Amino acid sequence: MKLELGNYEELARIGIHQFWSGRSSALSVSEPGAQGGERQGVLSGKNLDGFLALIEELVRNNGLPEAIVHSSSRPNLTLPGFYRPTKLWDVLILQDDKLVAAIELKSQVGPSFGNNFNNRTEEAIGTAHDLWTAIRENVLGDQPRPFLGWLILVEDCQKSRTPVRERSPHFPVFPEFQGSSYLQRYDILCQKMMREQLYTQASVLASPREAIETGAFEDMSKSTSLKSFVAGLAAHVAAWATVNA
Repeated sequence: MKLELGNYEELARIGIHQFWSGRSSALSVSEPGAQGGERQGVLSGKNLDGFLALIEELVRNNGLPEAIVHSSSRPNLTLPGFYRPTKLWDVLILQDDKLVAAIELKSQVGPSFGNNFNNRTEEAIGTAHDLWTAIRENVLGDQPRPFLGWLILVEDCQKSRTPVRERSPHFPVFPEFQGSSYLQRYDILCQKMMREQLYTQASVLASPREAIETGAFEDMSKSTSLKSFVAGLAAHVAAWATVNA
């Protein structure tokens, strides 16, 4: 089965350009009562919308041209949970009222990486565990296992590349975390979430603020690369289309 990955790198660069452009525009807005600084940029809309064209192209070109790709309407982005009633996802793909894929698109920029990394980690793990438990309890009914994807764009800068020391006075930290940077920790997180089958594919992209001009980004490892993400989604869609033909 030949997968159609299309011009995924070009679409990703367009998405990253839009991400940095959107943040720059949000930070330049000065309105009475508005929250300024970096937080204003974070709060300004769904700032990874540029990746939606990439996801939709993969779905259309790999056997599901009639699938519904939800990405904007909040009610249509809701899935039931097990530990909570519902959870809003960033992208849902449905075919014949069955869940083909659920995807989270996240980002993190400096200057504060520590607490935000912990928050993103807890959110990612909890979201996946909640949905898989609900699926185990048959919340989706009789259907194949969906694709769960998690992709994060992290600012590539000195602070995200600098090794961080951890203090654990009672028990040792796992060796892979010792002296790791925040970008490396995101890579480790993605690898472990896939190994534990929380996500079908989890990926981290590193991009500097200067990418507002070029859309440049860098992968942290092969298994967590953008190519692995798009290939994994394309393969899942193609298999779904073949089985349900």
